[in-house]
Amino acid sequence: MQRSTKTFWAGAGLCLPLSLAMLGLTLGEPPRPRTAGPGPQEAPQDVVADQSPASPSAAGSAAIPRHGPSKSYGLYVGKNLTASGDPLLAGSGEEVSSHWLEIVPRERHRPDATIKVGVTEEATIPGELIEIPQAKRTFKYITMNYSDYEGFPAPLTNGGLNEKGVAIRDIWSPSRTELVEMTPTPQRGPQYSDLARIALERASSARQAVKIIGRLIDKYGYSTYGGNSHLIADRNEGWVMIQAAGGKGIWAAERLGPDEVRASYPGYIGDMPDNYQRSRDFMGSDNLFSFAEKQGWYNPDSGGSFNFHEVYGDQSLELRSGAKYLSQQELEEEMRQLAPVTVGEMMTLIGDKRFVDDESGYGQVARLRNDLPHPDLATLWVAPTGSITAPFIPWRMGVQEVPPEYGQHRYLTKDAASTFLDTGYQDQEATEFAGRTFKRLMYHTCSHPKKFLPEVTEALDAFERQELEARRSVEQTAMALYDAGEKDLGQQYLTEQSTTKAAAGLELGNALLESIEKRAELFYGISEPPSDDDINAEPGEQTVNCLVGADPDLPPEDQ
Repeated sequence: MQRSTKTFWAGAGLCLPLSLAMLGLTLGEPPRPRTAGPGPQEAPQDVVADQSPASPSAAGSAAIPRHGPSKSYGLYVGKNLTASGDPLLAGSGEEVSSHWLEIVPRERHRPDATIKVGVTEEATIPGELIEIPQAKRTFKYITMNYSDYEGFPAPLTNGGLNEKGVAIRDIWSPSRTELVEMTPTPQRGPQYSDLARIALERASSARQAVKIIGRLIDKYGYSTYGGNSHLIADRNEGWVMIQAAGGKGIWAAERLGPDEVRASYPGYIGDMPDNYQRSRDFMGSDNLFSFAEKQGWYNPDSGGSFNFHEVYGDQSLELRSGAKYLSQQELEEEMRQLAPVTVGEMMTLIGDKRFVDDESGYGQVARLRNDLPHPDLATLWVAPTGSITAPFIPWRMGVQEVPPEYGQHRYLTKDAASTFLDTGYQDQEATEFAGRTFKRLMYHTCSHPKKFLPEVTEALDAFERQELEARRSVEQTAMALYDAGEKDLGQQYLTEQSTTKAAAGLELGNALLESIEKRAELFYGISEPPSDDDINAEPGEQTVNCLVGADPDLPPEDQ
């Protein structure tokens, strides 16, 4: 017997049931809540209200202090700890800018082709753009682009998935103050987005991606906003790679094996061996130890080990403490307790209310498969904005186009408030923007999360479960076409599958939004903003979230 959950909104004698069956969804096992594993589920009861503290009338909002700048986060689970036997890599980008999906085709380039990399004088640490040679061939990849972060030139990316099965996540990793202060101006060299994009274009393995990024820094330098990292994985292993500020070309990388998990926020590396350049588990710049010795940050005669975080990291952050409601150490233990971890559980973690807020630009999950029958079936699951109220859509490498609703729009795009629309974009801009729709759903849901979040969670989990269960059928149909020599038809089929699911996800979002918006107005009213407040939050202020009575971007002891 099919189960459905009914919710109602009523007014002027009207009663409208909203059920999963009406939305074309069915439930198998009861859905997992979008807060997974043990650990704190709600803020202390003495500050809990029905509304999120980000709402103007919510209890306790004034007592919640400010936090630091928005930063990205990433999660890795080794293949021995997953249900499928494949590594999992997931994460979210935290940028004010809107985000849009892009599928970049495989290309061949002229021998003299170049690309511009680096930052301009508008960056928080000013720099100059330089040109470096482009590769003769670049791979196809799927990514989410955005238009603004720390003054860096658009388009920007935090990574994605390429046709070789290499997945990359960009994550902040602040360097110690002395390094930030010694960064030259103007600085030169590729920045975090350049490095992620170039590695996606050129790398056939995670290890090769680390080497490519390291060689680029060694040869051309590195432009920074204060220190950064990348979490990189393929079907065999993962790597965390940190690029330090300072203009000295300092970088280090640590291998993550099949029995390891990693929660990066920020990216971190601990102890490293003296022979790191001859180790299969570590890499680093030539001056990694020697520069630290010259600065007096490391004494090889002390008998202690070389700990990258203690030597080069932000000295105000303890290793694995993180900067969010749940520490890195706690989350890594949760992931171990969840083992064997599934793709669906990674979606749950990335959509967890203890992490996701208005700053979460999107969600991504990649299963890096060992049994992939064709490269076109490599899949990146993408939520178009914060995945607590947005569904993950499967985008396979064979997909040939992005629906206009998931492409670039002017909403939250840099300079949109001071310019008019380029006429070449008018048709796309006239379409609904998925990012905006699911942002609206987040705002309504998180205004009264106890009332509305459970039904949103149930609907999204049912939608994602159907897509996960359809994987085998989709792959069998696609492979029948590929095996028959009909590659074009196979790619057309994969494109139709993803675009149809994207449209269904948007339809689901609109159904939830319409119902919740009407009931929110009837039950609670739409609160008027404070007349003396700017609509834009101050840097570091708490943003909209569904964690009642608390801030996902602050540890519990700082709430």
